[in-house]
Amino acid sequence: MPWYGTRCEMDRLTDISVIRDVMERHGSTFSKALGQNFLVNPTVCPRIAEMGNARPGFGIIEIGTGIGVLTRELALRADKVVAVEIDTRLIPILDETLAEFDNISVINADVLKTDLHEVIRREFDGLDAAVCANLPYYITSPVIMYLLESRLPVKSITVMVQKEAGVRICAAPGTRECGAVSAAVRYYAEPEILFNVSRGSFYPPPNVDSCVIRLNIRETPPFKVDEGIFFRMVRGAFSQRRKTLANSLSSVGIGKADTFAALDSLGIDKNIRPEQMTLEDFGQLYRKLYI
Repeated sequence: MPWYGTRCEMDRLTDISVIRDVMERHGSTFSKALGQNFLVNPTVCPRIAEMGNARPGFGIIEIGTGIGVLTRELALRADKVVAVEIDTRLIPILDETLAEFDNISVINADVLKTDLHEVIRREFDGLDAAVCANLPYYITSPVIMYLLESRLPVKSITVMVQKEAGVRICAAPGTRECGAVSAAVRYYAEPEILFNVSRGSFYPPPNVDSCVIRLNIRETPPFKVDEGIFFRMVRGAFSQRRKTLANSLSSVGIGKADTFAALDSLGIDKNIRPEQMTLEDFGQLYRKLYI
């Protein structure tokens, strides 16, 4: 009888000895280049699945499978799971660890080069969709922004990321952590930190703690803008965090006089710093400067 055959035995996928055994049998090793740290805390993935919309009536896109610990939890709850894994060496491992499931499809590809609209159309007919992932730290922002900017028809994006990155992504206006990524994320979604995950929950353990965040996707943006121009303005605003908004924007070609006039007409202090601006403030500033 295969070791992965029962629900109790499934928990062994978070056992270090089992992880080593299955990888060694398939001639695979951990890849630092791909940011691979496998979960060994058995309580984390069930929580991600439960809080990430893995339930009847949903299809889930998973990004980065590891050896399939989260994949299994998603498949136990959702109607369909499509896992996108870039590491070719993990595919035969997943064939073994996910063998009992008939509602999982694994795509061996780079998610940033994958047409997820087509995946959802082809695989999730009649289902709502959501994204769940344990993202390698080095591609956190690119993947999240790719998912948001792609305007995927998904209800939520639930990801585990480096704690510092999660705090920055979910930062509210007026806080020190708020930045261009925070503003961009809030344009597309309503972000929240769900729970923290200690570094000891992984093998090999990373040098930092993690957290799980959920981005609840907005049905429509909060206001209409030329997004290229708007986000260029926002990035410019945060390009020199120690300076005032007007000084930061002047460094990217927006005259101080124009910024001062716009802020004055909006009743905003001309010495305001970018992190003190709300998303709505940036939207109003855009309209004053560009419309």
